[in-house]
Amino acid sequence: MTAEERRLAEAQARTAHWRRWGPYLSERQWGTVREDYSPQGTAWDYFPHDHARSRAYRWGEDGLLGISDNHQRLCFALALWNEKDPILKERVFGLTGSQGNHGEDVKDYYFYLDSTPTHSYMKGLYKYPQGEFPYAWLVEENQRRGRRDAEFELVDTGVFEEDRYFDVVTEYAKATPDELLIRVTVTNRGPDPAPLHLLPSLWCRNTWAWEPGAARPRLRLTAAGGKACILVEHADLGQPYRLYCDGDPAMLFTENDTNLRRLHGVENPGAFVKDAFHEYVVQGQAGAVNPAQEGTKAAAHYRMVVGPGESKVVRLRLVDRELRESPFGKRFDTLIAQRAQEAEEFHATVIPAKLSDDARGVMRQALAGMLWSKQWYHFDVRRWIDGDPTQPPPPSERQHGRNREWTHLYNDDIISMPDKWEYPWYAAWDLAFHTITLALVDPEFAKGQLTLFLREWYMHPNGQIPAYEWAFGDVNPPVHAWAVWRVYKIDGKRTGRPDREFLEGAFHKLLLNFTWWVNRKDAEGMNVFQGGFLGLDNIGVFDRSASLPTGGHIEQSDGTSWMGMFSLNMLAIALELARENPAYEGVASKFFEHFVQIAHAMDNRGGSEMSLWDDEDGFFYDVLHLPSGERQYMKVRSLVGLIPLLAVETLEPDVVDRLPGFKRRLEWFVRNRPEFREHLEAMDQPGGGERRLLSIVSREKLSRVLRLMLDEREFLSPYGIRAVSQFHRDHPCVLVVDGNEHRVDYEPAESSTGLFGGNSNWRGPIWFPINYLLIEALQKFDHFYGPSLQVECPTGSGPRSTLWDIAAELSRRLTRIFLRGPDGRRPVHGGVAKFQTDPHWRDLVWLYEYFHGDNGAGIGASHQTGWTGLVAKLLQQSGG
Repeated sequence: MTAEERRLAEAQARTAHWRRWGPYLSERQWGTVREDYSPQGTAWDYFPHDHARSRAYRWGEDGLLGISDNHQRLCFALALWNEKDPILKERVFGLTGSQGNHGEDVKDYYFYLDSTPTHSYMKGLYKYPQGEFPYAWLVEENQRRGRRDAEFELVDTGVFEEDRYFDVVTEYAKATPDELLIRVTVTNRGPDPAPLHLLPSLWCRNTWAWEPGAARPRLRLTAAGGKACILVEHADLGQPYRLYCDGDPAMLFTENDTNLRRLHGVENPGAFVKDAFHEYVVQGQAGAVNPAQEGTKAAAHYRMVVGPGESKVVRLRLVDRELRESPFGKRFDTLIAQRAQEAEEFHATVIPAKLSDDARGVMRQALAGMLWSKQWYHFDVRRWIDGDPTQPPPPSERQHGRNREWTHLYNDDIISMPDKWEYPWYAAWDLAFHTITLALVDPEFAKGQLTLFLREWYMHPNGQIPAYEWAFGDVNPPVHAWAVWRVYKIDGKRTGRPDREFLEGAFHKLLLNFTWWVNRKDAEGMNVFQGGFLGLDNIGVFDRSASLPTGGHIEQSDGTSWMGMFSLNMLAIALELARENPAYEGVASKFFEHFVQIAHAMDNRGGSEMSLWDDEDGFFYDVLHLPSGERQYMKVRSLVGLIPLLAVETLEPDVVDRLPGFKRRLEWFVRNRPEFREHLEAMDQPGGGERRLLSIVSREKLSRVLRLMLDEREFLSPYGIRAVSQFHRDHPCVLVVDGNEHRVDYEPAESSTGLFGGNSNWRGPIWFPINYLLIEALQKFDHFYGPSLQVECPTGSGPRSTLWDIAAELSRRLTRIFLRGPDGRRPVHGGVAKFQTDPHWRDLVWLYEYFHGDNGAGIGASHQTGWTGLVAKLLQQSGG
């Protein structure tokens, strides 16, 4: 075992709490639903960025490349000032949903470079301009631009010209579970000396303002061997902590309390408030900080002038005891180097040696992004609706507004976030994909995340899994069972010990979720499901989460297919559990029956004349069911018609033959329900026995769908499968209702419609999660058909390939987004010259939310959006 693997084992055995400290601070707490107490739920407007430095947060904290304990009682992060900015840089900045021409968008440049699963070593980089940060310009210019214009980014303002910026690298290394060595290295990349104020900051989350009589923790200056030291006394942390600060910084103290005077024009109860360091450093107000040098927020103030090309280092040490030795002796840097080397050794067990240096670097950053994107997430919906006893009551509208049906929900956990700035809240179907990548490095954490969302304080009593903070009751695709099954398999392969307790526990809760889907989302009891937007946002002609302008409802090809996939996932789990407990044979039979009924409904809705399969086009479409009873195809060639491919599973003879009860039921269906046989195909195996394929898509339909999917004039991009066919560039899908035109065009980049948020476009770009599932589906089909089924790839090219080879080709196209090509450029960076050619930028990789359908450039949320971390799994299994 490597040193990191030993730490993971100790954490699992609970002999050492290596996970107590980690990157659990958000990058944005302002503008979130949790902090919104407005009458109409306008979260962005109620708590804007301008308030963040002055208003104490209720439900969490944010900071720059920061850390906290696992309940965010004590927080540490950086603050910076270049003597030009109008405010102290304590957190990253971005545009709100209404300010950006493509929706919300972060504007700072920061990168997660490394992390181990226990966060025994972490490394992050922030690029800080030496000129004034153009806050107002970024807002004004993006508001001026239209939806068809490019976003105005920080690099476009010219603040990085002549390399006039600082690289600020922060490293964390754990000597013990409760002793953290912190090293901040500031490098001036510019041509001239430049001033910098560096304020490593330590503070307690405000827990005292919301509860009557709650104890207030204290931070105070104490002498410690000639070094500046902040003593932390917090009742919930047990032992006092100390932050030792190297050198001779000025020590600043204040309270983490709201500045009521600035925000509301009323007097503050105390003299010292949250934004005191801004007032002291930027405004020169010496009286803003506490001369008694105590409070609930503290900082060590280092002022330096850094020469061109010069690096300066600041060292700090956070520890739960008083040190007898020098906190910054030779062992300090030695230990950081040791933890960095241990990180190398650990990742060598995960990242294949056969990968190129470039591919290894991409995979390493993808894993770092996943590990840095953990966040302590706290939300008590009942308390949020009712309000705190020490605060004014929330507006009455709250009782009838957002998330009012989720008052059971109480979250107080470390959770994998899609993006700690753009989406600093969990999203259930995003999380399912996160766990696939996380299982490569930390299967216990991955399993714990999946189990967490099935707990009674997350899952609704009716069986629904919470979707996301903005609306917990929205419907995400039901991929949780798939993730449970995949993580179980990945973990078993990695450890050699399949975790049946995890699998069985999750299965029982997933039964409740499956029942919710069957009872709530099959409007007519015909096994045809309507899930609303199902995470695909603006992919359709209409907003599928809203009432239709035509009346009636949409019979969703993707909603029904997701349920077919869900049935097969549950069937696979039940068959695995039946290996040791025959009671699960009957449950497996039930899910087999569910699947064949759903698959049959795709072709024949309870005997109606209209199928979700259009035989003329050889594709699946949504069907618009009008109040008159009339039905019509909504002929959008989109992922909606490819998702039926995902509902596929192979039944191996060695499994079925050991389960006589299940086998009898299976054979009864084959004999007595001939109408279902199209979705059950059998093939004799050379060694004896019969392998069976369960699939919504028959062999003939599979070939026809793949003809479109693998056509470079349709879905197949050089960088993966597009969300909408390129066919619609010249042939938009148009529907006129009451004189109003509703349409879908092919839009390979940002969306030109605000139908479902400007920064969430499923009308042409490449999305990793569906691509990943399509690759897996092709592998399953190949497992059954083998070389007997080959198709052209690309369509019309002539040579035919097996589905396994096509899956590998899709994987290569996706990973190509991030890898440097023969021209030295990475498609992900698009036309941004700084990222493409500058030696201090070109190897830094962001894992965007989605990618341009034609050129692979990154679009949407830029900072390590979780599900794009799947590139690490693709590189691990297919190379790059």
